[in-house]
Amino acid sequence: MKLAALHPRQILRALDQIDAAAPSWQMSRPEALRRVFIVLATVSVSLLILHYGKFATNLHALLQSLGERRGVDYLQQLRDAGWLELCSYVWWTGCHLLTFIVLPWLVIRFIFRAQMRDFGWRWNQVGEHWRGYLLLLSPILVFVVLVSMGEDFVGHYPFYRHAGRSWLDFLLWELLYMSQFIFLEFFFRGFMLNALRPAIGANAIWVMCVPYLMIHFPKLWLEATGAILFGLFLGILALQSRSIWGGVLVHAGVALSMDIAALIRKGEFPGSFFPF
Repeated sequence: MKLAALHPRQILRALDQIDAAAPSWQMSRPEALRRVFIVLATVSVSLLILHYGKFATNLHALLQSLGERRGVDYLQQLRDAGWLELCSYVWWTGCHLLTFIVLPWLVIRFIFRAQMRDFGWRWNQVGEHWRGYLLLLSPILVFVVLVSMGEDFVGHYPFYRHAGRSWLDFLLWELLYMSQFIFLEFFFRGFMLNALRPAIGANAIWVMCVPYLMIHFPKLWLEATGAILFGLFLGILALQSRSIWGGVLVHAGVALSMDIAALIRKGEFPGSFFPF
């Protein structure tokens, strides 16, 4: 992908090229109707389960229930050990794994009779479009540096409050956080785009952008606003490169830089490996 292809005036041209190439519009109208129904139903169920299931209170209720049966206060033990919040993010990441990977995989495997690797899971042509991904990433990193000066930013990131307690906390948190971006990229730029493209062509990108924007509503308004163009550009690049991995690298680069910038600003960047 050439750098000029990311210019706003080139968006429609890029979409036209995607629309004119296979496998866009290769389904009959009845097939397309069923494909759109199945994909959007899966997306709706996945997002519904994620929205209500990801909260730490669900983990706390589960631990309390297990503890009452066995006469052990697991919740208090984790709280006393200082790991309750991190365990809550393990639960949060697990919910993303279930809804963004497992449920789409069941649909791909048993309804579409296809393979996960054909939904953007391979590296494919990411290397040929590195300039496009770099162009998308560079201004965002500059923006991160600028907004990191604000109190809202410092108070919001990292999500895990003890990320700066030790290198162990930082690395475990980032492992969970980065895994979530792999799941997210597959769900939106892998599953949704590749499943919908044979039915509705490049319109799959616009359809994907709507729920992608909506999952950003709880975040800072600037981040939610940027998700519109971010989702659009990543969608174009994902279909051109036939891979989710460029988007994973962009997301990981942005998220990691935001966490590090916030920790440095607060003077909490970890100095020891163990939290004790």
